[in-house]
Amino acid sequence: MTVHAPFDPRFDTPIDRRGTHCEKWDEMEAIFGVSPEDGLPMWVADTDFRPPQVVQDAVRRIAEVGIYGYAGDQTPCRDAIIWWMRNRHGWAVDRREILFTHGLVNGAGHVIDALTAPGDAVILFTPVYHAFAAIIKAAGRQVTELPMVLEDGRYSLDFDAYAARLTGREKLVMFSSPHNPGGRVWTQSELEQLAAFCRRHDLILASDEIHHDLIYPGETHIPMARAVPDIADRLVMMVSASKTFNIAGAKVGSLIVQGYPLRRRVLDRLKPFGLSRNYFGMIMTEAAYSPEGAAWVDDLMVYLDGNRALFDAGLAEIPGVVSIPLQSTFLSWVDFTRTGLTQAEVEDRITRGARIAASSGPSFGTGGEGFIRFNIGLPRAQIAEAVARLQDAFSDLQ
Repeated sequence: MTVHAPFDPRFDTPIDRRGTHCEKWDEMEAIFGVSPEDGLPMWVADTDFRPPQVVQDAVRRIAEVGIYGYAGDQTPCRDAIIWWMRNRHGWAVDRREILFTHGLVNGAGHVIDALTAPGDAVILFTPVYHAFAAIIKAAGRQVTELPMVLEDGRYSLDFDAYAARLTGREKLVMFSSPHNPGGRVWTQSELEQLAAFCRRHDLILASDEIHHDLIYPGETHIPMARAVPDIADRLVMMVSASKTFNIAGAKVGSLIVQGYPLRRRVLDRLKPFGLSRNYFGMIMTEAAYSPEGAAWVDDLMVYLDGNRALFDAGLAEIPGVVSIPLQSTFLSWVDFTRTGLTQAEVEDRITRGARIAASSGPSFGTGGEGFIRFNIGLPRAQIAEAVARLQDAFSDLQ
């Protein structure tokens, strides 16, 4: 497949990550049977792009000092977060409201630990990010799955139907905004309905907004805290620079809790773990959340928009295969239910036939059956290669 686009060295240059302790490449063969020598990794949700130069320069300055001791003053990082949320999302954050965690899966675990008790249930609107269910169960809590409605390629929430499915044990909602894996950007009305649902059933809401910067041209993400400010007494915002700038290995995330009683509960449960801030992560986040970082993100989304268009157009040529239209993220959610193939048959064609490692739909909970999630955060030539391989692997479909 021919790629018609100007070459952008920041995103088009292939980077060999093999043998660098990279989960996405180095564990692909053990998990999927796809060799990194000729396989394409489209599973783990990090990109194959280097962060902007401002982040690289910050890391280089640390390396030049050559001492990697404990992280000190948090103020510059907190101020960078405040600047970013105000300028990129129109959301006013106070320095005292920011609690640091070792990434957002770790942050979600702390929220569950602090705000629920063993035996309580946590609500997931499925399909949704697979790590949520895993940590909920590991914490001795129950998962209440409330399946979303998929109609004309768009997910929606049916709160009237959900009320009848509650068990009475639910204490917390883990919400994905923008949605992973469906790529939905929720509207003001939908966020208001969610807030009303949480009030009506006395639920705390944890809004995972890790993908909030990865918004395609023409779309607008509204932070939950800005959409419904009067829900602050029961809202935990979960944010990080990790997905946006491809620095997930730096292990820094933030819980932003504006309601003081709720923040006190979370903070009191964080303290016994004795967590220290990640030195590299703090410096990288501070550098990323800057005007230079913002300009890079704008360019990134133009590039990802091209990847999205190429991938969707290529898969549309395979009979029975439908990509859910992306409004956000670099994660394409693809529906194979109309092919007449089983989940196992679809996955076999992708892994053994196309030599692509991608995420199995059922791992995202109820509603994921028949779907596969593909990471399109790759150089465009690799997207074109993936499309060609998939078309070949499913070439017998009529």
